[in-house]
Amino acid sequence: MADDGGRNVLETARADRSVWLMKCPPVVSRAWQAAAASSSSSEASATQPVVAKVVLSVDPLCKDDPSSVQFKMEMAQTDPGNTPKSYSLNMFKDFVPMCVFSESSQGKYSIEGKVEHKFDMEPHSDNLKDYGKLCRERTNKAMIKTRQVQVIDNDHGVLMRPMPGMVGLIPSGSKEKKKPTPTKQSDVKRTRRDRRELENIIFKLFERQPNWALKQLVLETDQPEQFLKEILNDLCVYNKRGPNQGTHELKPEYKKSSEDVDTA
Repeated sequence: MADDGGRNVLETARADRSVWLMKCPPVVSRAWQAAAASSSSSEASATQPVVAKVVLSVDPLCKDDPSSVQFKMEMAQTDPGNTPKSYSLNMFKDFVPMCVFSESSQGKYSIEGKVEHKFDMEPHSDNLKDYGKLCRERTNKAMIKTRQVQVIDNDHGVLMRPMPGMVGLIPSGSKEKKKPTPTKQSDVKRTRRDRRELENIIFKLFERQPNWALKQLVLETDQPEQFLKEILNDLCVYNKRGPNQGTHELKPEYKKSSEDVDTA
């Protein structure tokens, strides 16, 4: 259908047609695509190929029971190998309403129908043996190593030498010594001082300036950080905000005692 301007519009002639939506395994999808490709390449047949048939089974003693209705699909093509030929269709009625759209090679859009039933496909119990073989074949194929080892006949190393113009390559026999990696200050093992001695050192440092960061105190005292933290928790207050944020300062009682010592 086209409008007066010649532009393509959506074809809705088949909008009310009932269609089925099926989630199929990759082996089934590939078989159907191959059948469609062979049909399109054949000039003798203009009709769509028959790819499968659906068998509906109903228990006459339980007609009112929806679970008594069973769907089974049988593939029309006889593919070689262990590809299952029969599949069980598990029907679902509780799903979001959907429609099927198509686009032709000329760019024409059409509504192919409204989804009435949704199915999930799984190999039928009659084909579980073949399906098991198919899974093992797929696993074995995935375990095959694609990388190969090639033996070089010329073992003189000519092919491994750097070509002219290649820079940044250092020969394996280079006499250049690697520079030793500098040891971080935090990696140096420090020995603990006597607690009373360390407290006196901290008091003297706070006489020099009222605020100290933890890293500065570690360098000044040459003490383990965790041990120094324990001492600072008893002697100092940590500033979490303000102009001296991130630094320690003596508690008021220790400030007073240090000032009294200076006065004396």
